[in-house]
Amino acid sequence: MSAVPTTTTDQAVAPNQHGLAQHSHGPGTAPVQTRSERFASTDPSAFPEVTGREAEWKLSPVERLRPLIDGELDGSPYAVMYPEVEGISVEWIGRDDARIGSAGTPEDKAAANAWASFEHALHISVTGEGDVLTVTRNALDETPRAAHVLIEAAAQSSGLVVLDSQGAAQLSENVEIIVGDDAQLTVVSLQEWNDEAIHLSSQFATVGRNAKLKHIVVSLGGGVVRVNPSTALADEGADVEALGVYFADAGQHLEQQVFVHHIAPHTVSRVTYKGALNGAGARTVWIGDVLIGRDATGTDSYEQNRNLVLSEGTRADSIPNLEIETGDIAGAGHASATGRFDDEHLFYLQSRGITEKEARRLVVLGFLVEVVQRIGEPALEARLIEALENELEGAA
Repeated sequence: MSAVPTTTTDQAVAPNQHGLAQHSHGPGTAPVQTRSERFASTDPSAFPEVTGREAEWKLSPVERLRPLIDGELDGSPYAVMYPEVEGISVEWIGRDDARIGSAGTPEDKAAANAWASFEHALHISVTGEGDVLTVTRNALDETPRAAHVLIEAAAQSSGLVVLDSQGAAQLSENVEIIVGDDAQLTVVSLQEWNDEAIHLSSQFATVGRNAKLKHIVVSLGGGVVRVNPSTALADEGADVEALGVYFADAGQHLEQQVFVHHIAPHTVSRVTYKGALNGAGARTVWIGDVLIGRDATGTDSYEQNRNLVLSEGTRADSIPNLEIETGDIAGAGHASATGRFDDEHLFYLQSRGITEKEARRLVVLGFLVEVVQRIGEPALEARLIEALENELEGAA
């Protein structure tokens, strides 16, 4: 695929998440009291130098990410592979396309650096019903790169889009997801990079009236993978199911910072992330922010994160946050737990003649597969279950 280079430039702006309002403050002027008030800009120079002490960076290996945070990035189009699918189109569009920026604005310097550096965006348009498209990226190299992806689901459409990432990479990207009224869209962000890959992905979604987004993050490969999905439930009846599954090996850092903003009345969110850690230096980070705005009456929200520790020398950070600005809601809550094997489960299986090794495999696989089986695409589910079994075999 070819594209014509463009020469448009960005200017700094300071909207809140998803570009729905503007604020006069800049970064560092005062502590942020509400999640939606976090400074945002498409200009990396508008952000101060990243030290690793900032709220959004304090749990990340900043020095390993330095080339993507403030280094020069190659923003040219890259090779992608995908089949022809009826009802879904794929094309490269210029960075000056009016649709870019519709779903969100970068909230950290790395995302802003990627935004300022990309030349063309990969545009995926869903207009059919029940179609499945897998876009594979496996021909990148170790050059620090910037990318931008825009996924749009037309009103009353339905489909499943998989962003399948493999091989080598040093990639910082922004992914925008726009779900039209009454649409049903599933987006799977699948990271099976090689062991040395570095990947930063800020993913912004806005969900229309009576529409539903199922967003799934699967992180299995890569040296450092940080995927931060944010969803704005901007119209009445909007619904998001945010799911995640990850398996961190020795020396691997897998991070997710999830944000759901209930803006309109009668919106629904369910957030479930599950992970396992094995090997010295395996590290996972999950931060879940849910903000129920003052106009989001009738909101129904729940978020949870569960982590299973398989060996010594691992670390799992799990931080759920809930802000409520109206008392008129249907319900809201959150939960977080990190622990080791349930000895009772192991004893039950072993008492029925199953070896300890197989019992441990069955317990871990059952713990993680619960999320995988909610994707709704049998072929992809089978592939991911096999990948998890390979991870478990390596852990054993």
